[in-house]
Order: sequence, then structure tokens, then C-alpha cells
Amino acid sequence: MSHHTPNPALPPVVDRKTWQEAREALFTREKAHTREGDAIAAARRRLPMVEVDASIEVIGPDGPVTILDVFEGRKQLIAYYHAWWPGRPAAEQCEGCTFFNSQVRELAYVHSRDATYAVLCKGPFEESIRYRDFLGLDMPWYSAAETAPRLLEGRDWQRHHLVCYLRDGERVYETYYTGGRGVEIMAPTHGLLDMTVYGRQEAWEDSPDGWPQGWGDAKNPEVWRTNGRPIVQWSRIEAGRSDDLT
Repeated sequence: MSHHTPNPALPPVVDRKTWQEAREALFTREKAHTREGDAIAAARRRLPMVEVDASIEVIGPDGPVTILDVFEGRKQLIAYYHAWWPGRPAAEQCEGCTFFNSQVRELAYVHSRDATYAVLCKGPFEESIRYRDFLGLDMPWYSAAETAPRLLEGRDWQRHHLVCYLRDGERVYETYYTGGRGVEIMAPTHGLLDMTVYGRQEAWEDSPDGWPQGWGDAKNPEVWRTNGRPIVQWSRIEAGRSDDLT
């Protein structure tokens, strides 16, 4: 499961004063980056919104419910649309969605802001809920296999999306959505690795010569998968959990 690079290159060694000066120069850029992120978030809060048919149904543990019900009585809903490959075993399910969604754990802070987090999976409920349980997740989980095209109108509904909704009484509005690298906000793993000297160790990164970058290259094209499975699944298999989705 390991892709360690033997004897990777090292940064130059300098005295503490020289290191501190270089660190302070980067800190200035980091603060500017933080402020720009704040400004983008402020603009996001000022976006208009579009109404969504509140009667659109998804499938939950007790059968069909409306998208309005998914709010669980709260004002806001953050919905992750989890990709699904019908009929495939756990090992062949989407490694990207597994990577991002498996890192969403403690929801109390989201709830304290009058918001609900829920997964709207694009696979059938009975099959996909077993995948959630195999991973050891406990967030609200619904199947949007039949209605994802309506909920994601105008977008490639088969991709992963993170969508924010607002409820006003019995009416539902979409306020924001993102996909692709936009969902990286869900993965503190990336943020932590970006702080390290070797980064994510992925082939696309701008790193010095000799840095380990064995993930996502020609020899190892997978970024979130090792030995035929999404990486996070291996600890579940070793713990003896069944990944039988049938």
C-alpha cells in the first residue's frame, strides 16, 4: 500500500535567522491568500439564488422523502452528491467520492449554524447505504438515483458536486454549488499535506527536482487508490468488515 520514494531530496539547511526570514516572506503571501479567501466567501454570500422544486423526492431509510425533508427542520442544507457505479463491488466504487466524503465526521458544528449535512448518492439506497456502513460513516444518507438529473439541472449530474440549499418556509432554493477541485474543502488531508515539505506528492505539483511525486504518475495513475481499492477501505477490510453490497 506504500509508495514511498527511497532517499528523496531534501531542502537546503540554513541557520535559524535565514530560515525565519524566508518563513516570514511566505507568511506575508499566506495572509494575502487568507484575506482573498475571505473576500471570495463574502461574494459567495451575496450570490442570488434559484428555486428548486421542494417536492422532488429522494429515498431514505424509511422510503421516499422530499428534498425539503432532508433539511431535518434546519434552515440550510449542504448536500454532497456521491457518485455511484451500479452493480460494482465496494472495491470498484468511486475513490474520489470515498476520499472526500469519508473525511466528513463531526457534524455538531455544522448543526450549530442551523445547517444539515447529507449525502445524496446517485446509486440505489439499499446498496449504497451498505457502502456507507462498511466505511463506518454515520451522516444522513439518501438515494438520488432517480432525481439527481432534476436536482442538478444543467450540470453533468454523474460527477460529484457539493451543493448548498436554503429553506424559506416550504420553499427550497439553491444558493451555491461546486465540483471538481472545489470539493477539496471537504478534505483536511489535503490542507495538512500542503503544509509539509513534500506536499501531496502528486505528479502535477510544482515541486523541486528530487521530491517524491509517485502519486498520479504513469507508474501509479491512481491518487486515492492502492492495490485495487480506495485507500480508506483497507483499514475497514483489516478490521474484518464485510464489503458485500448485495
